[in-house]
Amino acid sequence: MCETHTATLFFVGDRVYKLKKPVDLGFLDYTAVAARRTACEREVYLNRRFAPDVYVGVGEFHGPDGEAPEPLVVMRRMPEDRRLSHLVRAGAAVDDVLTAVARQLAAWHAAAPRGGDVDAQGTRDALSARWEASFAQVHALAAEGVAPDCLTEIEQSARRYLAGRERLFDTRIQQGRVVDGHGDLLAQDIFCLDDGPRLLDCLEFDDRLRYVDGLDDAAFLAMDLEQLGTREAAAYFLSRYGEYSGDPAPPSLWHHYVAYRAFVRTKVSVIQARQGASGAEGAARRLASMTLRHLRTSAVCLVLVGGLPGSGKSTLSGALADRLGVTLLSSDRTRKELAGIPAEQSAAAGFGEGLYTPEWTARTYAALLDRAAALLSCGESVVLDATWSGAAQRSAALRVAEETRADLVALHCRVPGDLSTARLRTRARGVSDAGPDIAAAMAAEEPAWPEAVPVDTSGPLEPAVTRALAAVRPWGSGQAPVFRRPYMEPG
Repeated sequence: MCETHTATLFFVGDRVYKLKKPVDLGFLDYTAVAARRTACEREVYLNRRFAPDVYVGVGEFHGPDGEAPEPLVVMRRMPEDRRLSHLVRAGAAVDDVLTAVARQLAAWHAAAPRGGDVDAQGTRDALSARWEASFAQVHALAAEGVAPDCLTEIEQSARRYLAGRERLFDTRIQQGRVVDGHGDLLAQDIFCLDDGPRLLDCLEFDDRLRYVDGLDDAAFLAMDLEQLGTREAAAYFLSRYGEYSGDPAPPSLWHHYVAYRAFVRTKVSVIQARQGASGAEGAARRLASMTLRHLRTSAVCLVLVGGLPGSGKSTLSGALADRLGVTLLSSDRTRKELAGIPAEQSAAAGFGEGLYTPEWTARTYAALLDRAAALLSCGESVVLDATWSGAAQRSAALRVAEETRADLVALHCRVPGDLSTARLRTRARGVSDAGPDIAAAMAAEEPAWPEAVPVDTSGPLEPAVTRALAAVRPWGSGQAPVFRRPYMEPG
């Protein structure tokens, strides 16, 4: 026999009998026999969607005193040593199992019920409300000294991400990504049998908590795998889910959902610590740290890579965007696209002439920042390759970052003048039209850029990339696992 806060389970031979406790916990009320029967019926119905051969049905037992029969869930007993959590702790290879779970979950999400009630729980505001409810509960316990030290940064980071991402969540609903899912996908409730995994114990007491973005549903298991000590398995599982679901979500959303699930578990551990449970306070700290790691990694960032012609800014921009796995936008390409000419076609002109008049330059930067704003609001970080030699252009970029609640990082590529001149004289024809004379004229007018991080691009590329990455991701090796879209090759 074992107990949870809502049920008592009896393990008898090849069967498990699960009784609902006659309790009222606020979020559920099982004090009446009829309510317990409805809960049993609901549990069997919902869980048969994932494990039809495990949930035998609803039974009942009769006492000798003639009282109303007590309903119970009847289940096929699963082998304890085939729990996914047991296999992970034992260091067993689980990639094949996680692949099968990802495929099964994605298949269910593709066919799962949808509708207005389901969509309502997938909005930005609905997720924000769930975060705020958890914050309030943890703050209520803070006076007793069990709140995590990093709570303030967690709150600020979660709110900042959500504030600038309404467009992303609206798009997810339009794409049909919000579904009636599992809602409580834990490694301890997944059994790895020879003929495939069995996913048990979905959330049945409140439908609204089961109406989630499919990625949020998958993130629950990723969070659980990570807190079991295997970040690689967490990243692998989400990558496979992304592949089978064909989900184009930005990695920032993956990290945000894992952070949300980790903080819910943090809250539970804080409550357990208050009740005196052994090890709960340490678990709350670890889970809070996990939450913060993923929130930091989910932060949407606008990276300006600037510098005079010949400074190596385009080379650094490309390498940085590739390493981060984010979108790269170039002012040179945007300018020629607006002019209706191929990117490689020369449009060379004197300083401030042709396609390089102040009017053309203003139009180019406006288009560049408009495109960046659309991507940032959808959770995509962006690297912008341009000279950024004008104060007005830099101010416009700052406004875009503020409006989309994105972190702004400015990198200023710098090389000695003779080196940039040599580069410009010897480089092959490309997208840029600038020559040594243009570079010299721009240098004479370039204002100081004290808020930018200087990057020496006169030597090998790798040290410059390392310097740039340190500015964009200052927490370095403490970051969360790298989640990549399906079919995206590592950068």
